[in-house]
Amino acid sequence: MSAPSGTPVAGTLVGIVDDDPSVRKGLARLVTAAGYRVEVFASAREFLARPQQEDPSCLLLDVRMPGLTGLELQEALAIAGRRMSIVFVSGHGDVVGSVKAMKSGAIDFLTKPVDARELLGAIERAVAKALTAQREQAGATDVQGRLKTLTAREAQVFALVVTGMLNKQVAAELGIVEKTVKVHRARVMEKMRAGSLAELVRLADRAGIIAKP
Repeated sequence: MSAPSGTPVAGTLVGIVDDDPSVRKGLARLVTAAGYRVEVFASAREFLARPQQEDPSCLLLDVRMPGLTGLELQEALAIAGRRMSIVFVSGHGDVVGSVKAMKSGAIDFLTKPVDARELLGAIERAVAKALTAQREQAGATDVQGRLKTLTAREAQVFALVVTGMLNKQVAAELGIVEKTVKVHRARVMEKMRAGSLAELVRLADRAGIIAKP
């Protein structure tokens, strides 16, 4: 079965963690046929021992496994700051476990034997979420790079301007003349590559700046 239409599969890595060899083989065959790259692991610890290079965009994860369970692996990844889109595939209809998994950010919780189209749909949603997160992270990194080009005074002006303060209010707050504020503000707009105040505010939001009015 092919992946659902529009699935961003090219170059996308999907990880499979399941202690059952036959399940790993079956899932790997299905996911590979859909066009994804696949890595398989027999346990949660084996996955954690994997060299950290490229993390999978989607992780198919069994719930009950010897040693670390799937839920424990999900928690360990979150603590380590490794945010992956997880789809749980379990042979046990554990309602409590599924609720906990979803509250912790899992994309879906499917029970075995899993329907192929349902699984591929869940992977598609997981990959889409992961790619969106990657783009947002790249955007935030870019904004942080622009912020580093500001002088200390320009950064102060930036932090006040995005709260909606007028130039004369910023001048009073910083103890400088309004003309100087205008100069700094123009430089901030140029260095941040913002075409308007609204765009500057959006950049501040992406950078996680909390300005004091």
